[in-house]
Order: sequence, then structure tokens, then C-alpha cells
Amino acid sequence: MNITVIGGGVGCARFVKGVREHAQRSGRDHRIDVVVNTADDWWVSGLRIAPDHDSLLYALAGVNDTVRGWGRDDESERVAAELQVWGTAPEWFTLGDLDLGTHIARTAWLREGLSVSEVYRRLGARWDLGVTLHPATDAEIDTHVLIEGAEPIHFQEWWVRHRAHLPATGFAQRDIADAAPAPGALEAIARADVVLIAPSNPVVSVGPVLAVPGMRDALLAASAPVVGVSGIISGAVVRGMADVCLAAIGLETSAEAVGRHYGARATGGLLDGWLVDTSDAHAVDALAPAGLTARAVPLWMRDADSSARLAADALALAADVALAADAH
Repeated sequence: MNITVIGGGVGCARFVKGVREHAQRSGRDHRIDVVVNTADDWWVSGLRIAPDHDSLLYALAGVNDTVRGWGRDDESERVAAELQVWGTAPEWFTLGDLDLGTHIARTAWLREGLSVSEVYRRLGARWDLGVTLHPATDAEIDTHVLIEGAEPIHFQEWWVRHRAHLPATGFAQRDIADAAPAPGALEAIARADVVLIAPSNPVVSVGPVLAVPGMRDALLAASAPVVGVSGIISGAVVRGMADVCLAAIGLETSAEAVGRHYGARATGGLLDGWLVDTSDAHAVDALAPAGLTARAVPLWMRDADSSARLAADALALAADVALAADAH
């Protein structure tokens, strides 16, 4: 089975690990591709930083810091301290020494003229990930946050330095109108037997992927069912500050609201199926008039078992909506 996941960040990394775990336990041949959000990327100290990609890379390689939730395990920060003394790195954005090795390699390859897709391939070849990572686009589409009464700032400054406390009125990806989906991303969607939208931030992780010109069209044209997994449980975000992002675009923090935001593919939206937590079971009937087939299952990914079960539930819903479509 060809499984393609779309998303970014820690929630996506945990979910993809669950998909990989389920695939390994099933004993069947699976190909897993992940189309990764690149709009969180930015330049620091002359280096290209890619937080969403690196969260996935390190987690799948088993070298991530599970306590902080980002970066490499068993890190030191001597270089970051030196960069701050020199005034070339902001004190609120600390990078570990091992992590900096990744950024230096990435930047060196980019300056040699390699595409972001090729850089992904080279970085991923170091470990046996069991998964292939693809950038949503090879273009730079850094997200900037529109601030009430002030100039826009880069998403990372708003997110990390200000902890999303500055009143945002919207989000914009720079030069995204001139971007195109990375070839590997389009191929992963076209060959998929199922497409899964990870429980990632719907505004700044999944949203920029869909905003790349041609990406939404590719999903609408895909023969595979598209199933999403809510990152909202009982009206609260599982991790991060997605609630602030949702509020900035006028959405409440609920699994039902995010499902409506993505919309049903039958009416020009994104999804064929939508998984919500058992605590949000009321959303199943509420979303039916919108054309969404929703199902309530346990969404908490506490360990390998629960993560693998969630992946299995997502694939089961995909199979059911595909059967229903064939019946009609």
C-alpha cells in the first residue's frame, strides 16, 4: 500500500511514527511518503533552518529530544552561545551543536545549487527512516505574521520569541504565488492508495502546503481517499498554540470547526473522512450535513501501541469511504 501523509511539526512526527509502526506490524509491504510543510523555514546566522522537516527527521531516526520536543537528544549549545556573543543569532532562538551540523550541511548543499528536494534526500539517507520525506515546494515561502498595528514579522519570531502573544490578524507566505509543488510531493499524491492529513496545526502547518499553487488541485484529482486526523481534542490543542492561529482566522478551537475548515472533497474541500476523538463524538453527526464522514476514535498518541492504533483507524476510515464511493 502507498500511504502519503501531509503535515509538519511534532504532531505530524508522532503520527508518522505511528503509521510506520502499524505498517511494520501488519507484515505487508507499505511505502510511506510525507509531504512536509516548508513555510516554517527561515534564515538564521546565514543558515537555512527547517523546523518541521527536522522534527520529522530526528523523530523517525530516533535521535530527537523527547523532553523538549524539538532538536537532537543529548545536545550541547556551545556554538549557539558563541553566535549570540558575536551578535549573529537571536538569544531567543537557541540551536544545539548537533542540530547546527544539520543546518550547516543543508545550507552548504543549497548554496551549491541543490534543490530542497535533493537536500531532503541526502539528509534522510543518513538513517533508515522507513519513510520518504518530500518538501511541499522547493521554493522559499516563509510565513510572515500580520500583526495588528505593526509591521509583519517572521512566523518564528512570533511563535518562539513572542509565544504567539502578539495579536495576529492573519498569516501570509512570501512569494507563494510563484511557487510550485515539489515533483516528489506531486508524485507521492498521485501514486497514493490513501492520503492522510496529520494532526498538525491546520493554519500554519497544513495550510501553507495546501496554498502552494497546484497542491490543492492535485489532492482534488487524487484517486485515493483523503482522511484527516484532528489535532484538537475536547476543545483544546494537544500541543503548541494552534488555538491562537485558529482565532486569528476566525475559527473556534474545536474538532468540528477544523473539519468544516478543511471541508468535504465532494464540495471542493479537502477531506473524504475526518477522525475526531471519542470526547468529540458529537461532531460526527454535526459534520454529516457538510458532506464529511467523521468517526470518533481515541486520538491520544501516548506510545507506540496507541499511535499504531490511530494509524490503523485512519486507514480503516479511508477504506470505508472508498467502499462507499464505489457503491455509488
